[in-house]
Formats: sequence, structure tokens, C-alpha cells
Amino acid sequence: MSKITIIGAGLAGSLLAIDLAKRGIAVDVFEARGDMRTEAVDAGRSINLALSDRGIAALREVGMDEYMLAEAVPMTGRMIHDAAGGTKLLPYSGRTGEYINSISRGGLNIALINEAEKYDGVTFHFNERCTDVNIDACQATFSSGSSVDAQAIIATDGAGSAVRRSLDLRFDDLISTSVFLDHGYKELHIPPASGNSFQLEKNALHIWPRHQFMMIALPNFDGSFTCTLFLAKERPTGELSSFAALSDHTSVTQFFAREFPDALELMPTLVEDFFTNPTGDLGTMKCWPWSVGNILLLGDAAHAMVPFYGQGMNCAFEDVRVLSELIDMQSEATAQIDWRSIFTEFSSIRKPNTDAIQDMAQDNFYEMRDATADPVFQRKRELETKLEQTFPDYFSKYSMVTFREDLPYAVAKERGNAQDKLLMDICSDPENVGHLGLDKIIALIRNLHA
Repeated sequence: MSKITIIGAGLAGSLLAIDLAKRGIAVDVFEARGDMRTEAVDAGRSINLALSDRGIAALREVGMDEYMLAEAVPMTGRMIHDAAGGTKLLPYSGRTGEYINSISRGGLNIALINEAEKYDGVTFHFNERCTDVNIDACQATFSSGSSVDAQAIIATDGAGSAVRRSLDLRFDDLISTSVFLDHGYKELHIPPASGNSFQLEKNALHIWPRHQFMMIALPNFDGSFTCTLFLAKERPTGELSSFAALSDHTSVTQFFAREFPDALELMPTLVEDFFTNPTGDLGTMKCWPWSVGNILLLGDAAHAMVPFYGQGMNCAFEDVRVLSELIDMQSEATAQIDWRSIFTEFSSIRKPNTDAIQDMAQDNFYEMRDATADPVFQRKRELETKLEQTFPDYFSKYSMVTFREDLPYAVAKERGNAQDKLLMDICSDPENVGHLGLDKIIALIRNLHA
């Protein structure tokens, strides 16, 4: 019997291989890069991952949740660093035990590959770049010249998916659009202090919002922080700062001394990191259809998004969980898996929800960069925290997205946007919250969803 072919041994592909193997389905996984367990990973493109409930739920299905969380650092909220060096913590939730987890992309990927290889039916093939896909024959061809026939091909090969490009060339009805921000990103580093202690608050995602740009920092298990500067690539009209303008050691140091002085003193390798690490792109990619015959696009190959909601990996892992549930449902009804029908149903279920989180992720860029420094927004977050502490049935939009894996992204977006508008209106006047009271405010929110 032909195996299932997975193109891409990243996070989604490796998790999918485990999930299929647990069902006794044989899998070949082809990866364009070398084996990351034995080769150095390129520096500067490993934005830390925020593992939250949707991703944890998928890891739980394959018994990997507790193992990975043991190597993660909990983050209970956003620590806002203002231009004067002051800080303010905005909790992610008012409920106990709701937080996100900073986790190493490479560490998680390696753990998933190692777990997948424990199954006899899983084989990884590294340094095998997919160059073509034959839709009718369900056949993939690789840079080595080899080709593989499969029962089904599932592409988890990322935003630049070779499988999607191949389908785009061969399938006239495929619609694929990419929208890139005029901002890029660059990864930087804050090392641990002596004894691997943290130089900033350990259990927070740190944000330096500066309206037209920002920097964030996520804690690592070893006491360091991975920092990411988000900045316009070219200088916008009327603005002084851009990656293009930061062209030498002096300009970089002066920029950080002016904008992030509290971080600068913690970054001894700033200049080296800045000029060594590449400037990455930030884009959203939407396409349709995701499936053609027995070929499916999954994860970033189908719905790449900007990282500002911390949901790219979590969404891809949820893809795996939803696909797994559909396989189970069909397996209960018939002994023969009809991959084409499963792929069609999967696509129709997931597309509205991935569209929603892609839109929310792009919107959250402006929230993190601009709104987190706005007193009205800060009052809203404080109010949301009080509401969550007081009323168990209240969830902010962020909580619905991040801590409610039972709630589709599209529902979280619709409900969350309505709540946000109402609460921002209330918080526009500092006296309103005290005047209305929490009982009146929760009644107004509940009326929105009646």
C-alpha cells in the first residue's frame, strides 16, 4: 500500500506524522533542508513561539503536551516599556491559570521529529526539495530526481510552499494572494545574567511600543530573551527610523539609546546581532482551494500569517487536530479512508477560521505597536481583567482566541470585535467605569451576544 507523503518536516509536518502514525498510517516526510538535529540552524529567523491552548490541545492528542511545557516559560501578560523607562504589566487574563508559554521553535521541532521516528511507519527524508507535483497521479518529484507515488500528499512546507506553487502553475482555479507589511523584523538577543538568571521580568512578553515601530522580547528557558525589532524597511515620509537608515554601528547604537535605553544596557552583542542577522519579511498569504484531488495544503502552506497574535503555530497545530478528528469520524463509518472527501471537508471547516485569525493577527500589529501605549486601551485591558475575575462567563477577544480552543476563530473575531468597540467607548472617559459599575457593563456585553 502506498504511504501518505508529507512535504515539510517543520512543526506542523512533524506533528502530523506522529498523529497519522498513531493511527497505523505509514508516512514518508520529505524536507528541503538538512536534519536540524545534526546541522546548525540559520540564526535570526527563529522568532520565539507562544504556545497557547489550541496548540497544547493538539500536542495533548499525541501525548506531547506535558513534555513540551516542561521546557517552556509561562508568560502571564504584556510588560509595556514606555519611552521614559517605566513599565506596566497588562495581564492576558483575569482568571487564574490562563497564560501563554514561550517555547523554543527548534527545541519543539526536534522533539516532534524524535517522537515521530519512534514509529516504524514513519520515515524522514532530508535534503529533498519538492520540485513538482502531479495532481492526477498524486506524485511528488524532488530535487534529487526521485519521484514518489502516494495515496495522498499533504503539504506542510510553509509560506513559500513548493507544492502550492506547483498547484498554482497546473491548476487554473487556484487563487493565491500575499500581502506584505512595509515593516520587516530582525532578531536580537538579551543574554542571561550570572547563574542563568533573567535580566527582565521572567513571566512576561515584553513590548516597547513606539507607534511606528516596536520591539518585543520573549523569555527563554536558559535565562536569555529573544528580542525582535519590528521596523519599516524604508524610511516613511516624516519618520527618522527604518532598517535602511540604520546602516552603521553609530546609527544603530544611537537609535537604541534614544528609543530603547533600558534594553540597550542589557544587549552587549546588539551591533553584532543587528548586522549578522537578516531582516525578515512580514506577510499574510491566503489561497483557495486548499485541496486538489488527493493533495492538501495545511498550516502556513495554506494560510501564512504575521506573528502578532502568536497563533501561527497554534493555528497549524489546530489544523492537525481538526484533520485528525475528520479521519476518526470517517474511520468509524468505513474501513477505507477517502482522502479527497476528508480534504474537502477539512478545507471548508478551516478556511473561515484561518481567514479570521489572519485578519486579527494583522490588526494586532497595530494594537501592539500603538494601542498598548494608549491610556484608553490600558484602561480597557484593566477593565477586561476585572470582568474576567468577576464573571466566569466573560472572555475578552484575546482570551477567546488564546484560551478557548473550543471556540472557532471566526466566532472569537465576531464576538471580540463587538466587545472591543463597546469597551473602548466606555473607557474613553475615565469616569465611565466607576459610574456604570461592573454589573451594568457585563449586562451590556451579554446583550451584544443575545
